[in-house]
Amino acid sequence: MIVKYFETKKFEFNNYNIFLLYGKNEGLQNEVIEKYFLENFDGQLNKYGENEFILSKEIIISEILTKSLFDDEKIIIINRCTDRIVRVIDEILSKTLSGIKIILKTSVLEKKSKLRSLFEKNNQLVTIPFYEDNINELISIIVKFTSKNKINLSRESMNLLVRRSCGDRGNLKKELDKILYFSISNKNINLETVEKLTNLNENYAVNELAEQYLLKSQINISKILNENNYSDDDCILILRTILNKSKRLHFIIKNYNETNNLEEAISNFKPPVFWKEKENVKKQANAWELTDLKEKIYEINEIEALIKSNNKNSLNIVSNFIINH
Repeated sequence: MIVKYFETKKFEFNNYNIFLLYGKNEGLQNEVIEKYFLENFDGQLNKYGENEFILSKEIIISEILTKSLFDDEKIIIINRCTDRIVRVIDEILSKTLSGIKIILKTSVLEKKSKLRSLFEKNNQLVTIPFYEDNINELISIIVKFTSKNKINLSRESMNLLVRRSCGDRGNLKKELDKILYFSISNKNINLETVEKLTNLNENYAVNELAEQYLLKSQINISKILNENNYSDDDCILILRTILNKSKRLHFIIKNYNETNNLEEAISNFKPPVFWKEKENVKKQANAWELTDLKEKIYEINEIEALIKSNNKNSLNIVSNFIINH
């Protein structure tokens, strides 16, 4: 059963036991879990990665079905789920669940995903897709934050925060927390301060890697990969940064092809391209054909899904993709 995010306010979560939350907006996923599952919950909460859950499934399922004298309710959260967990869910479906909520979390799932198909077609199961926050939603979060905490941010600073959030309110709120701590001594925060607060060295390296990828600069790509000690956990951030910049570039190139005016095409993009990035964006627009870039966007989505099931080999997969662009 598919439930859209806007339908969650009226949805009867208590009538169901097993849920799949998928999509790029992990921040919004966490908000739904907090609001509809954990608020006023005082039972037993357990969290697992998919591998851990599958390897210990016999013990965990036994614990799920065992009533405790002290915990009448249980919530199980399973992270980074893939098609591998489908058989386990089928097994759990054959059991009688009482006072149990099982929440599966993951990122993008293709339409052909067995996990997604299972949840969409079975009325005992609930799946909620989560899409990237749009610009207006992210700006609204920033405005509420600044108003509540009496912090002054320029529109340019807000636009910078939106770009760095990559469509995920969870990322945005982490950056706003940094600003909140800094604001204890200064409520007027300028653009330069926002740049420094929200651009740690490792994030800068990822951002620069994405820039050089779209510039097709093989020398600089190799240099950045060699100088930075990326881990498997960094791979999702790398892919999403490249994806976000690729979507922006796709919009600009498409507009450029229609108007034959690159400056105008860049100016038409919202949120506005930061002035320091404009020269690179011009070079990127001249380096890519629209059809090639569109294929890369699809490929990035496929690679993100792939490394969810091959997380121990993530860095090699992502590095090969970037080098062989």
